[in-house]
Amino acid sequence: MKFLSPQFAYLLARGEARQNLKALLQYLGLLVAIIGLFAVLFHVIMAQVEGQDHTWLTGLYWTLTVMTTLGFGDITFHSDLGRIFTIVVLLTGLVMLLIVLPFTFIRYFYAPWLEAQIRTRAPQELPPDQAGHVILCGHDAVAEALIPRLDLAGIDHVTIEPDAARASAMLDENVRVLAGDVEDVRTYRSARASAARLVLANLTDAINTNITVTVREAAPSVPIAALVEDVDAEDVIQLAGADHVLLVKERLGEHLASRVASGTIRAYEVGRIGPLRIAELPVHGTLLAGRTLRDTRLRTRTGLTVVGTWERGRLLPSTPDTLLSEYAVAVVAGTESQIAALDALVVSARTAAGSVLVIGGGRVGSAALRTLVGRGVPVSVIERNPAFRTRLEGLANEVFIGDAADRTIIERGGIATAPSVVITTHDDAVNIFLSVYCRKLNPDTRIVSRISRERNLEAVHRAGADYVLSHATLAAGHLMSILLGHEVAVLGEGADVYTVPVPASLHGLTLAESGIGAETGLSVIAITREGTFSTHLDADTRLEAGADLVMVGARGQFAAFHRRHAAGRPAGGRS
Repeated sequence: MKFLSPQFAYLLARGEARQNLKALLQYLGLLVAIIGLFAVLFHVIMAQVEGQDHTWLTGLYWTLTVMTTLGFGDITFHSDLGRIFTIVVLLTGLVMLLIVLPFTFIRYFYAPWLEAQIRTRAPQELPPDQAGHVILCGHDAVAEALIPRLDLAGIDHVTIEPDAARASAMLDENVRVLAGDVEDVRTYRSARASAARLVLANLTDAINTNITVTVREAAPSVPIAALVEDVDAEDVIQLAGADHVLLVKERLGEHLASRVASGTIRAYEVGRIGPLRIAELPVHGTLLAGRTLRDTRLRTRTGLTVVGTWERGRLLPSTPDTLLSEYAVAVVAGTESQIAALDALVVSARTAAGSVLVIGGGRVGSAALRTLVGRGVPVSVIERNPAFRTRLEGLANEVFIGDAADRTIIERGGIATAPSVVITTHDDAVNIFLSVYCRKLNPDTRIVSRISRERNLEAVHRAGADYVLSHATLAAGHLMSILLGHEVAVLGEGADVYTVPVPASLHGLTLAESGIGAETGLSVIAITREGTFSTHLDADTRLEAGADLVMVGARGQFAAFHRRHAAGRPAGGRS
């Protein structure tokens, strides 16, 4: 009864369900009346025509056996009138019992009952002692990217879903879900928002504003982070009470633009952890291209540590014999002065002449254009929507209206001489197609592409993209930095920055003896102890109790480290 009561409550609470039950009861009443009528007529015909006397129970028994087509044959009519009556009872039974009754029962009771079971599966309230959790107001691409990072960090979470049927399906997908209206203050009280670690408003700008106001009523002090689509909505959501407003698509365009190969080469900072700076340097056109790390003597000349190199979307660990190919991107870690020394080392390097080609002039594309123009990089843009022409002409050197899949358009855009192509459409299938197309038309260009779903990462890289980033990954990285109190480190799809206590199993061992790199593929870029960062690491650096490791690698690599040593938490989530 404990499990049946909420289902009955759901059925009786809905007006449509009550109407269904009323219709079913009316049909059953009609069926009982017909059976009673036939039983009476059986007695009348038997007594007056057949000359037989039977009990009332026998009349009911005969009516039901005929209507259900069982027809035992122990009681039969011999007159024509009796047989005609038998045929009428038989046909009525076929229609009422064997055809109408099953469909009526399924339509007006069984189907609503199944729906009630589905809709009451998802909980509508969290336990009273729930605390320190993250509340997600929607299950979108950002939530899909954030949830694995929360799990890896050991942070509890719950997703609010207004559609009870979808909430039930999410339970089957192992997503912790709470059924409720995201714009109802009672939902956030049921979600224990006052004890939550963070509330994420990740729906539309208008709904996110309403969510912020509603959450503030239920939990005045809980931190609220809101994703913003339109720049003009930023101030509105802040005034509504949001603590963190993330213009993710604007930031995505800036990050994509920073990865192009054009203009003066410099190291681009992608993250900070205390005094430690993590930066990326395109090797193309520099004195580093075609040389091994040992030959470059970067550690000696700048003090930097080369964490790894990006090669067509894969972050490869670095060794002294790692060859820096022409189109590799080196990931380095060090202090601000060491990054400046690297810039001074390559300041004279420039990429090949030609305008960077941006495909797509929406929010992401426009942000990329502004970033590139701000660096003094010549830019051409291809956009399908003619309504964007006026706005884009104020940003790009040349604007071409048309489909980038049209060879005439993309050749006019300068694909043959473009040192880099930035693909910013919101359709992953289109981005995959354009990556293949641009790679075929210019094998030497650097392709930087946006994606919408992490699951398409491998496909975009196989298509020819050199660097890929999604707004979901970028947003998840920002949110994890807020939760864990670190600055954002955005390395790209498939790479994370982690800070973990040195596991007991590694106490007293050197980095070489720990086997971290060999066994998991992670790269240790610093060791911290009581707020002091040590970035000058070598194979003989000893791991001491009470210190923290700062590492770079994939989420799967960190999971392998965690399983092996049963310790650790991510610093900024997957970036």
